[in-house]
Amino acid sequence: MNDVYIIGGLRSYIGVYNGMYRHVPAEKLGAAVLQEVICAYGLVRIDEIIGGNSVGCGGNITRLAALEAGLDVSVPAVTVDMQCCSGLESIAIAAAKVASGQAECILAGGFDSASTQPRRSCHPNHPAYRGDENWYMTAQFSPQVWSEDCMLRCAEYTAEQFHITREMLDAWVLRSHALAGEAVREGVFQPCIAPVWGGARDEGIRPAMRPQLLRRLKPVLPDGTVITAANACLTNDGAAFVIVCSPAYARRYGLKPAVKIRGVASCGADPMLSPVGAVQAAEAVLTRCGLHGEDIDIFEINEAFALISELFARQFPRCVAAYNPFGGALAYGHPYGATGAVLLLHAIEGLRTRDGALGCCSIAGAGGLGKAMIIERV
Repeated sequence: MNDVYIIGGLRSYIGVYNGMYRHVPAEKLGAAVLQEVICAYGLVRIDEIIGGNSVGCGGNITRLAALEAGLDVSVPAVTVDMQCCSGLESIAIAAAKVASGQAECILAGGFDSASTQPRRSCHPNHPAYRGDENWYMTAQFSPQVWSEDCMLRCAEYTAEQFHITREMLDAWVLRSHALAGEAVREGVFQPCIAPVWGGARDEGIRPAMRPQLLRRLKPVLPDGTVITAANACLTNDGAAFVIVCSPAYARRYGLKPAVKIRGVASCGADPMLSPVGAVQAAEAVLTRCGLHGEDIDIFEINEAFALISELFARQFPRCVAAYNPFGGALAYGHPYGATGAVLLLHAIEGLRTRDGALGCCSIAGAGGLGKAMIIERV
């Protein structure tokens, strides 16, 4: 199998629900980032576009984004839905295609817009039909549960099962926002940000977050005790794509790779304990690559909930300093289908900034899923 390079890529600034991108449909946000990546790297031949999307309009929205971006109609595109894992899965699929010789250059990543996601209703023939005005926004992720707040309930249940307290989670919230604020001041991620659609900053970062504020927040569930609006990530809008290619393609077009992909792993978990997927997937990819946590210079783990950070620290206690060293999704946000590519871009810039060699990206997905990837700087 061939080596697989990631040349680089770009992400949008990450907007909050009803924020700066509130009138920008997902496909237009994705199209804008695709255009910026193609222009920034001077790409002249692209074999395919693979995009993750979790809450879009259905159909093949990545094809729609590619056409919106002005790509030639001959360039195929496909949409991947692995929920939160969609972006990283898209990159993994692209890597497998390149490694097997099916393609030489693929733009992979994802995009989502919580602000413009469709409201859905069951067909009258469906057993769950409750009337034409009974809209829902959240899909069903397990046979036992279907509710708008199912992910919050999974987080509450996970915290209960692992004896995680609110005080433990608040410490991770403060860390994430403080580190993200510092990264913004130092411009760590500016090289990988495309200011599309008037975006000027990541809207969720609150570097002045204080313990007093966190203590005043009530649980988001009426019967909850642990999960609050601060220790659960916001709902977001954003897009991110990376260039996945073969060594031959990079040489032919004079492109300098940032990293090569060392390994990929997926895992399944109890849907009611879905946050554990991020840590389980990280363990799986380390095992597959014959590595230990201490070998990794930067872990970029999607902290959709602060309890994921606590679970990571318990499993990898000697690696906490390498964990989300520039802050995580509690601060930046989690634009679902885009997040896997955001993690990867942050890992690439982080390795460059810290002169590191190995990075691990991992993310949990609704329904009890996990996806992870290890990259090596070249």
